Amino acid sequence: MAPGRLYLVPAWLSEGTAPEAVVPAAALERIRGLDRFVAEDAKSARAWLAACRHPKPLREIEIAELHENTPREAIEALLAPLLAGRDTGIVSEAGLPAVADPGALLVAAAHAHGVTVVPLVGPSSILLALMASGLEGQRFRFLGYLPTKPEERRARLAEIERDSARHAETQIFIETTYRNDALLADIVHACKAGTRISVAAELTSDREWIRTDRVEGWRANRPTIGKRPAIFLLLA
Repeated sequence: MAPGRLYLVPAWLSEGTAPEAVVPAAALERIRGLDRFVAEDAKSARAWLAACRHPKPLREIEIAELHENTPREAIEALLAPLLAGRDTGIVSEAGLPAVADPGALLVAAAHAHGVTVVPLVGPSSILLALMASGLEGQRFRFLGYLPTKPEERRARLAEIERDSARHAETQIFIETTYRNDALLADIVHACKAGTRISVAAELTSDREWIRTDRVEGWRANRPTIGKRPAIFLLLA
């Protein structure tokens, strides 16, 4: 029996956004045709599938979890139904799977076993923020999370700023929502006045907010971001 296909399924960035507003019709049709998923969080995956108007009752849809605490030895068990011929969708908690997401482990295993991997089109907060920033879009780097301790975070920001200047490269990073304002405070403290900073919050929602300014401008007018999903971009 030929193996099934692994579909990389996009999800909304902001719960409540209409799926049709962020995912093409062809991708939605494929999502509705699958009855097995691997998800970072099963509860949020069910909410997304319900919003997509999946034709099957949610209780009849198999959803296995793959998150940051999943042991690597569990990947083979997640892959087994694919090898037995069953198509599977992998879905992140938000945005695209396998990008800053543990789903990459399953994708790598699929390739190693000759399983066909099919990426579906959908929203990426990283690329949407970069598009909207006005910063360098030819050369950019995604860094994930920065250190949580303030002194280490400020030192890392200074290093990121030097790297950006050296390579003429936009640096992109994220933070846990409750540390957004602490991160912005450290940026305006640690970075040079002329460095450009962009912040994009709640992308694709009706509360979307994007601002790009030099550090000196952020110092003069520093808003409260609050506990909103946000992406930070820096270009020295």
